[in-house]
Amino acid sequence: MKDLLKQIILEQQEILHAQNKRYVQRYIADEWLQTSEILIISGIRRCGKSVLMQQIRDRLVEKDFFFNFDDERLANFKLDDFQKLQECFVELFGEQHTYYFDEIQNIEGWERFVRRLYNAGNKIVITGSNARMLSRELGTHLTGRYIQVEIYPFSFQEYLAMNEIPVNAKTLYTTTGRATMVKSFVKYMECGGFPKFLQDGSVSYLTSLYESIIYRDILTRNGLTNEKEMLELMFYLASNATKRVTYSSLGKVVGIQHPDTIKNYLEYIQQTYLIFQLFRYDPSVKKQMMSPKKIYFVDNAIIKRIGFNATENNGVFLENLVFIELKRRGWDVYYYADKKECDFIVRKGLHISDAYQVTLKMDSPQTREREIAGVREAMQAYSLSKGYILTFEGKETINFDDGTIVEVVPVWEWILQYKPLS
Repeated sequence: MKDLLKQIILEQQEILHAQNKRYVQRYIADEWLQTSEILIISGIRRCGKSVLMQQIRDRLVEKDFFFNFDDERLANFKLDDFQKLQECFVELFGEQHTYYFDEIQNIEGWERFVRRLYNAGNKIVITGSNARMLSRELGTHLTGRYIQVEIYPFSFQEYLAMNEIPVNAKTLYTTTGRATMVKSFVKYMECGGFPKFLQDGSVSYLTSLYESIIYRDILTRNGLTNEKEMLELMFYLASNATKRVTYSSLGKVVGIQHPDTIKNYLEYIQQTYLIFQLFRYDPSVKKQMMSPKKIYFVDNAIIKRIGFNATENNGVFLENLVFIELKRRGWDVYYYADKKECDFIVRKGLHISDAYQVTLKMDSPQTREREIAGVREAMQAYSLSKGYILTFEGKETINFDDGTIVEVVPVWEWILQYKPLS
């Protein structure tokens, strides 16, 4: 086993050195570099976790050990082999105190090895693409010892950086600059942010990614045998993204009698970061659980690849994109529904802090009235002085007699205004 491990270690080192370093720079918080806790980078397959890990390695500029467990030659790797792996590292490179592990979740019992390294004073960064497997082991063996960071496919800022489109006064405020931004945003909205797909536009790449998640991460990992049910459920969810659903209504569509089966299926899918269930906000957790959920996808490219739309539905793409942007910011997101509906409300701490309505256009009186009324009702419910209507086009400030304001902002502009705290 040690000879094989050394071979894999050295081959992986060669691959790292040979890779093109001109990757888009992902956001790295100072806390991630300075922490003494275990740093865990999680997210869907192929969203850029490994590249982010390498960029953190470059920033730290320390001698370290790296190992990627997503290798078919490690099919028989067991818990006892971690000690052999550590011995191989030392024999090849000498003593080091920083460890990087890619997709370590594939190995049963990994958390015990990581805890031993941590207790010995080592710095550890790991990646993973299954939320349940990570949270289960972290909660059992590593409570209070880690920081978990969820990352997503490229943001619009990162998409612009990949295409070498600057964000400056000229592109934000001149007519030609804004036209370039709108054109870029349309492509981003429709193509999504998976780095590899944006590079070559290969539909077969998306198909391969989707099938890997369905067959390896959902069906095989959870011991499921009814492939047809899962594929039909995914097709329906993608075809009805952003709409409200219940476990019972989904069961009727797919032909599954028991709502608990649908609930479990959705949880399995969500654990891969492929979809997210958005809950209706209510102070009562029980009422939240019983209310219809809204389904959003990690990336618009997945919706286009597996869903059915008779026409291009940019309204769905726009709303889905806004949801993922809110998640990317690390915010606690819900939808609001009472007499009227507001697409998203954000909770920070114990309080609702923001309300967002999303609509493609506000060109008809009926649409304008509906969207304003929805966000206003949410603002009144939580005593907010300001709300937002995010659109594909159109910008204005709407003032009301009670002193409250609704800002109408193009989504692309709203995204570019955000500056994360370092």
